[in-house]
Amino acid sequence: MNFNYPKEEKLKSKIKIGLLFSEGKSVSKFPLRMVYYAGAVGEDSRTQIGVSVSKRNFKKAVDRNYFKRVLRETYRLNKHLLLDNLDQPYSIMLFYQTKDRLSYEEINTKTIQLIEKFLHQIKKQE
Repeated sequence: MNFNYPKEEKLKSKIKIGLLFSEGKSVSKFPLRMVYYAGAVGEDSRTQIGVSVSKRNFKKAVDRNYFKRVLRETYRLNKHLLLDNLDQPYSIMLFYQTKDRLSYEEINTKTIQLIEKFLHQIKKQE
């Protein structure tokens, strides 16, 4: 099993992020929210993911960066659940949406539940 998070999997393109917010769909598992857009944009045909933590909820950059690191780590360790069940590339954005400071274990559990809910929603759409 490959647990890395290479540069090619990081969502950085403004075009893809714009498409994500204009045409993307969403799934939530409190306190996490996932916005996704199916299909590759441009020449890149890999699933890409980005993370975000609201400045409204955490004023200090140190706190925002901590939760972004935790979200990336939980994705990195559980991405096999996601990538093994996808048949086309997706652009995905993960959001941490609460002022509560959850522990790593709680965030990891919620990430797994969110991925399962996302996969269930995709299967239902097909």
